[in-house]
Amino acid sequence: MSDETVVEQRSFSGAFLGLVVGALVLALVGLIWSYTLSNRLAKAETQLTQAQQQNDKLTQDLEQTNARLKVATETLGQSVGLTQKQLETRADDLMRRQQADAKRLESEQAATKQQIGAVSTDVSSVKTDVGGVKTDVAQTKTQLQDTMAQLQTMKGDMGVQSGLIATNHNELELLKHKGDRNYYEFTLQKNKRQPVSTVGLELKKADTKHSRYTLEVYADDKKIEKKDRGLNEPVQFYTGKDNYLYELVVNNISKDQITGYIATPKAAPAPVKPGD
Repeated sequence: MSDETVVEQRSFSGAFLGLVVGALVLALVGLIWSYTLSNRLAKAETQLTQAQQQNDKLTQDLEQTNARLKVATETLGQSVGLTQKQLETRADDLMRRQQADAKRLESEQAATKQQIGAVSTDVSSVKTDVGGVKTDVAQTKTQLQDTMAQLQTMKGDMGVQSGLIATNHNELELLKHKGDRNYYEFTLQKNKRQPVSTVGLELKKADTKHSRYTLEVYADDKKIEKKDRGLNEPVQFYTGKDNYLYELVVNNISKDQITGYIATPKAAPAPVKPGD
């Protein structure tokens, strides 16, 4: 046998041996994988069996619960004289009522929320109005202070210093609220005697062109003539047993008519009312 033949035989034997070893390794790996897969499959089957058993148990428990519930429902229906269908009908009615009540409650809550919003708006408006009223009051107070500052005092026709003189009705109202003296307004027609406070007055002449007038005062059974007096001029006279100083002021002179007021001390007698 030649050397070449021997080499060829050894090469063939080595290749064959390698194939055999490779096949054995593949077989071993396949065996291990098959064993592992078998174990996993067995474990999965066990878990599936347990799950099925639990499912069966839950199904059985549910059937028992339904059976008990049915028995309890039938018992309740029998106790109140109702059938199963009637109980279901009443249950449905109750659910519908609850749903209707829930919707009504939502509507009422929405309406209440809207009303609260409206009230909040009204409150804001009231706050704004109050703020405006405060401003108006402050302005009015300022105007009153200005008016008081504009009121004048002067000496009367008898040389006595008078109190504050009102030149119109608004100023007179202010003096009334001040409360220092009593005030009595009057309107006199020519040649018509009229009682004012505790005295009588009679207009004798009214000169609109020169804003002058003449009148007579009847007090303590005496007649006092106040001749050719001017507009807003303090006309003074004494009357009463305590000799109180009265003050007469005319604010307006028109044809055959004058308008004004008499101011008397707080302690002076009050005029006698008809029927007293």
